[in-house]
This record gives sequence, structure tokens and C-alpha cells, in this order.
Amino acid sequence: MPRTRVKICGIRDDEALFGAAAAGADAVGFIFHKASKRFIDPEEAFELAALLPPFVATVGLFVDATFEQFSKVSEVCPTSLSQLHGSESVDLATRCGPGILKALRFDALTIDAELRKWDKVPEVEAILIDGSAGGEGTCFDWQALVKPAKLLRKPLIVAGGLSPQNVGEAIRLIRPFGVDVSSGVERSGRPGEKDLSLMEAFCAAVREADADASPRQVAEV
Repeated sequence: MPRTRVKICGIRDDEALFGAAAAGADAVGFIFHKASKRFIDPEEAFELAALLPPFVATVGLFVDATFEQFSKVSEVCPTSLSQLHGSESVDLATRCGPGILKALRFDALTIDAELRKWDKVPEVEAILIDGSAGGEGTCFDWQALVKPAKLLRKPLIVAGGLSPQNVGEAIRLIRPFGVDVSSGVERSGRPGEKDLSLMEAFCAAVREADADASPRQVAEV
């Protein structure tokens, strides 16, 4: 079966950048939302991106930015993909595209309608479902996403509360295209400081879950 892609978000320094790439991450995320504890200046992100080895993608994360703000940052630090992680409209996503990852907060009452809406937007390359509604680092019941995930034609990325300990469960249940982690691979009590051993453990857990999965297991979920 296809392997699960890994994005490690909230990269702010070269140690974390090289550590993520060495661990096997397919993409690294730069957070351009100033209110975030993991914010990075676009100029600094551009310098880090230039250090990446081949075939590691970059993702710029925005939260409710205007098109003008998005464009200004993108001129300074163009990235492989752009993640819209707020309540952005379809019109804004269309203008910012192509190469958009649209993030949605999981809400059992609205998730089906939201997935159908964003699945139709050509500029959206993939949809990310953030299960951390209970707060950063909160463990999510991934079983709740099994049925909604089947509605999608676009690639699905799951995020929110993932760690080396639980990412395997999420993968075995949902079989997403990719997984996205930030706080789950950081030093305890130190937001934004990535732990190299945790990044290695996370990527290893993803590979193990991929190896364990089989068409029979997925069909029986």
C-alpha cells in the first residue's frame, strides 16, 4: 500500500530542519501566523528552506491572512505548498492557489458538509483535518474520522494531538495520505523546540504502521 507522508510543522532553526529531514519527513512547515508560539519570520524561513536536501517539500502556514498578506509573505518565502489553517473562504483559497492545503477543525456536526465543500475546490491539493479541538496536544478519538474520511476524493492529512505513541493508531484506522505533527515532537514545556529523538521515533512509528497495514485490515474498519 502507498506509504504515509509525514509533515513536521513549526520548524524554526537549522537543527530542527536537518533533524526532520534526517528522520524521514517529506515536508517541513513554517508558521507565518504571528500569534503562534512557533512563528518564524519569512526571511528566516527562506534561509532555512535553502538548506533542505532534495525532495523535502516546504509548507507555509497561514491563519486568516488577507490575500495581500499572503502574497507579501509568499514573495519573500515561496513554499512548495501553502496551508490555510483558519476560517478562510473558498474565494480566498482560490486566489491563493494552486498548491493549497486546507485545514479543517473536526466538528461532528459540520465535518461532512465542510469536506464536500472543499473537495470541489480545484486549487486545494489536499485537506487536513485537525482533531485537536480540545486544545494543543489533546489526544483525539481517530475512530470518529473513519466515516468522514471516506467522503473525500482529495488526499487526506490528519493532525492534532499526534505523537510517536498514537500516530500508528491513526494511520491504521484512517489510512490517510499524510500525517502532520508539531507539539508531539517537541521538548516538554518548550513550544517550538523540536526533539530530535521524538522526530525520529515519530517517523519510525509511521513506517511501522505502514508495514503493518494490509488491504484486509482496511476493508474491515
